[in-house]
Amino acid sequence: MKIIPYGGAKRVTGSCFYVEARDVKLLIDCGMFQGEDEEKNYQGFSFDPKDIDYLILTHAHIDHCGRIPLLVREGFKGKIICTEPTAKLSKLMLLDASKVMYETYKTLMKKLLRVGKTPMPPLYEEYDVLEALEYFKVILPYNKEYKLSKGVSIRLKDAGHILGSSFVEMEVYEDKKSKRMIFSGDLGNKNKPIVHNPETPSTADYVFIESTYGDRNHKSFQESKEELLEAIRYTIGRGGNVIIPSYALERAQEILYVLREFYEEGKLPKCHIFLDSPLAISITKLFLSHPEFYDKETYNVFLQRNPFELPNLHFTKEVEESKAINSISSGAIIIAGSGMLNGGRVLHHLKYNLWREECSLVFVGYQPKGALGRRIIEGAEKVKIFSEDIEVRAKVFTINGFSSHADQEGLLEWLSFTQKPKRVFLIHGEEEKMKVFGNAIKNRLNFDWYIPKEGEPIIF
Repeated sequence: MKIIPYGGAKRVTGSCFYVEARDVKLLIDCGMFQGEDEEKNYQGFSFDPKDIDYLILTHAHIDHCGRIPLLVREGFKGKIICTEPTAKLSKLMLLDASKVMYETYKTLMKKLLRVGKTPMPPLYEEYDVLEALEYFKVILPYNKEYKLSKGVSIRLKDAGHILGSSFVEMEVYEDKKSKRMIFSGDLGNKNKPIVHNPETPSTADYVFIESTYGDRNHKSFQESKEELLEAIRYTIGRGGNVIIPSYALERAQEILYVLREFYEEGKLPKCHIFLDSPLAISITKLFLSHPEFYDKETYNVFLQRNPFELPNLHFTKEVEESKAINSISSGAIIIAGSGMLNGGRVLHHLKYNLWREECSLVFVGYQPKGALGRRIIEGAEKVKIFSEDIEVRAKVFTINGFSSHADQEGLLEWLSFTQKPKRVFLIHGEEEKMKVFGNAIKNRLNFDWYIPKEGEPIIF
């Protein structure tokens, strides 16, 4: 049996793990590289997509599903296995990605042609996405065994990360022996609204575990809610606007859920709220069609009312509606993509608000190395937006308890349910953070750990 990391090794994004087990060749995820690693998306695959029998997709975030259309275009003819929400959300995410790449390409083309250059073409287009959707052939409920071949079976369990997210338990019978593997995908932060806490893993010989926040612990979700409320009150009280860069999937819905709670508790100051993301709007509607995946608290709210709705909430799908928001100088909470500030409508709102001292920029999600958001968090006094230098005068808040990733304590707790494995492999993290997490694993659990390199064959 052989596993080779082709993404998510010593980095957070680009999740892709190649697995050979008996007579089966499969992938765990096929994600897009983001931040400073974006150019890797154009380097092609280090394996032949025609050889892949299955792709097991843990969830619909673009750094886990974003290169599936490219995989299909280059010859993949196998079956994609995932939960029902993951299949539906992937459709929205991939169609949006193709649209954004095409629009970005057109914009860059106009600028670069003037100086005798041409931009990289879109990684794929809409027709590639539509072709790829035909391969989502196995919709698998949680905790149901699925046989990939006579000696290889898998089971998906709830990862508690986003709607429909899963971790993968795999069992391989080889040489009259059983090998049990776990691939964590992304594990969720406990005690958050909408989704369940991560399920308990089974015993395994080898565990591949994400380590995005393996070096730290988050503040509690309740503390983070209070921080968000304070940021809103502070900014509205100063006559400014609150800009919240948000991932369209899960984070935007969580923010709406919390704002509704603030309103119902009489804590929210008078303001207008804008969800300025066509993708987030579509995903919010999709969430309402799958209440069976909610946790108990959110499901009980759903039985009485829409958990993502409150007065003065405006869904702005059209470009002109989005532009009109920038005529509002105060009293607005603007939730817009992208969450990493690497494109999208949020950049326009930053152009109009980032230089204003009375405004605030509230980060509620991970910012990878190289991303504009990371530079702002690290103290940049000036940033370039649409080729224009913008002063960073708005107050910057970083609230990490909204993260949909487990922190160090959550990861260790999840891992502790597994009887001592032969080895734990750390993936989906920055190397220096992985080392901190590895030492915590050794000190707390006395498990052996290892950080694999990209392209390194791991033989079992």
